[in-house]
Amino acid sequence: MSVDAGRPGLDLGEGWPCEWSVTWQSGREHMSCSVRDLVQSPMMDSDPIRWFSWWRGQHHRPGLQFMVSSEHHRGTESLEEARLLLALDFAGDLVHVVSQPLVLGFIAAGKRRNHTPDFLVVTRSGVWLIDVRPEGLIKEADQESFAAAAEVAVACGWQYMVAARWREHTGPALDAFSSRRRIRTDPLRLRPALLVQAERGLTFGELAASTSCEPVARAQLLHLLWLRQLGVDLTEPLEDRSPVLLAAEAGR
Repeated sequence: MSVDAGRPGLDLGEGWPCEWSVTWQSGREHMSCSVRDLVQSPMMDSDPIRWFSWWRGQHHRPGLQFMVSSEHHRGTESLEEARLLLALDFAGDLVHVVSQPLVLGFIAAGKRRNHTPDFLVVTRSGVWLIDVRPEGLIKEADQESFAAAAEVAVACGWQYMVAARWREHTGPALDAFSSRRRIRTDPLRLRPALLVQAERGLTFGELAASTSCEPVARAQLLHLLWLRQLGVDLTEPLEDRSPVLLAAEAGR
């Protein structure tokens, strides 16, 4: 989503990078600097600035999400954040993720405010600062916070986004892929055959039916899709009639 709606309220006069601050945690120590100094030496090895806690009656669902890419657990404060981490894990370009990476101190309408973005994500193609908030829950103050985070990201040469809305079928498709992401063996040797058959432009159901053991083939297909050795069009729901392509063809 666009963060332009929150930008007019920010104090972005000359010298704002000196007036805005960033605080992060490294080990047991809290480190702080101005945005200007952060630009000169961006922090990339921080720890979560706050812990993830659970208590009876809370209205959100914190947890730990296992990341296959790094073989580590990462903290989340909601199911929406867990879904984003799953999507990042599937994307295949992930290097490192920090949950709750920093506290941004910024000025809006003459008042100093704080905002903690949800994730700092390092990929092979660049760095992303990411906030997660369902679109229907975003308030005016949130828009200013997101706009402030976007300004800091641009100053540091990072990308910024707010994950606010998903296509309804995307979550179920990623859940299906991830359910078979840890398959280690292929005793029936189905994977090579599935990769060869995928050259024929078959659908998901046709590929599974082309093997000697369709139920196992379905699991292996999901595993190959998670590994991105095969590809499908995620703008459409995953069904038996979904065309499946080899990864090289899917990327064209």
